[in-house]
Amino acid sequence: MNKTVAPVVPELWADFEDLFGKQGACYGCWCTHFRLSPAARRASNRERNKDHIKARIEAGPPPGLLAFEDGKAVGWMQIGPRADVPEWNNKGRGSAPVDPADAIDPCVWAISCFFIRVKARGRGITHRLVEGGIEFARQNGARLVEACPIDLSKDSRSIGLFVGSSRVFEKAGFERLVERKAGRPLMRLVL
Repeated sequence: MNKTVAPVVPELWADFEDLFGKQGACYGCWCTHFRLSPAARRASNRERNKDHIKARIEAGPPPGLLAFEDGKAVGWMQIGPRADVPEWNNKGRGSAPVDPADAIDPCVWAISCFFIRVKARGRGITHRLVEGGIEFARQNGARLVEACPIDLSKDSRSIGLFVGSSRVFEKAGFERLVERKAGRPLMRLVL
């Protein structure tokens, strides 16, 4: 099986759209949850969310990575500077930066979301995306990559895993910084 990971660029929109499906993954989110304010999310719908992420992908730089198996997109990971996902930086979230200046530092990156095709879950795709993301971050000048995953999940099909599993990040060398919410550590990898 041919397995690759690639930054999502406009030319890969059809693959991204196919992966997310008609509903837009995670109840029509289209991976906009951390990009839009709560008021904007309430006023939005799956079509506007789709338009928002499509415009973001078209504007560049790539806001994440796609994992492919034999040419078919099977997974997505949102990664980029913290400033690109402003809601991820809110003080009330477990993902809030330890140093408030990190929220606007272009060299402090966040891995904020995953979406894995249902039939592809449990095959290590998240691990591959994180490995690819570390390299992608290095190549683009990041000095830190942070994540706020979940410690426990009943299984690899849990919707709560859209933030990733702490085990995946530990295996990739991330260290725990702080745990503001039980079972949701803020983790960091220094590049």
